[in-house]
Amino acid sequence: MINLIVYLIVGLIAGWLAGVILKGRGFGLLGNLIIGVLGAIVGGLLVGLLGFQVVHILGRIIAATLGAIVLLAAVGYVTRRS
Repeated sequence: MINLIVYLIVGLIAGWLAGVILKGRGFGLLGNLIIGVLGAIVGGLLVGLLGFQVVHILGRIIAATLGAIVLLAAVGYVTRRS
């Protein structure tokens, strides 16, 4: 249960950071937070595929933020193309 709470908090932080980094190209605060939680999953998968192992909370936040940025960019690209 604690892992789930930590995972959600890391995802929320990542979503906020991704929104700040992309400077308004996101989906508002709530949308960015939701994408941050999903981005944490994407970031974890990407880091795992690259052969890295994330141990510390800072590494988890960085991986989740990278995943959220990738996800925000992909979703933004798809919505703009439609």
